[in-house]
Amino acid sequence: MTKLKNIEHHTLSSAWATLERIDYDFQFKDGTWKRLSRESYNRGNGTSILLYNKEKQTVILTKQFRMPAYVNNVNDGISIEVCAGALDKNESPETCIIREVAEEVGYKVKSVKKVMESYMSPGAVTEKMHYFIAEYLEDMKINDGGGVESEDEEIEVLEIPFKEALEMVNTFKIKDAKTIVLLQYTQINNLL
Repeated sequence: MTKLKNIEHHTLSSAWATLERIDYDFQFKDGTWKRLSRESYNRGNGTSILLYNKEKQTVILTKQFRMPAYVNNVNDGISIEVCAGALDKNESPETCIIREVAEEVGYKVKSVKKVMESYMSPGAVTEKMHYFIAEYLEDMKINDGGGVESEDEEIEVLEIPFKEALEMVNTFKIKDAKTIVLLQYTQINNLL
């Protein structure tokens, strides 16, 4: 069991989310204590979903600008991803992802299946991602999607063959981890 003591939180930024420096004493296996300091970025938890159509053998993905990808010289900041969103306070992951699907890609799904949850970068970010899948049909389309204007979202909706999406992973056109995880989950479980 990890032993911690003398934990001190120092807020470095609380703009869009909270960046903290956390100082603490940590006891190593040999019994020695060391004073350590780590930064932790808390932006809340998130949800993501891969929408798939068995009959058409297609998936719905999104294409949008991401500043961190731009800073890291990735495709001019353009990222191809599954539909995803941040959980609002006291909101269930299922409620969140159903809302995000309607806002971002324009489909009304009634039920989703949770397939896993994980931390994407536990060394620096507190976010836990909830992963879902759901089948979509044409009669579920309620609008064109594209995101919410008040949240400054500009999202292009992509409906592409599943095999093409897998090839986009292999050719590094899709670099988003949550998208890769859900595409591979779908492939491993022979959903398409």
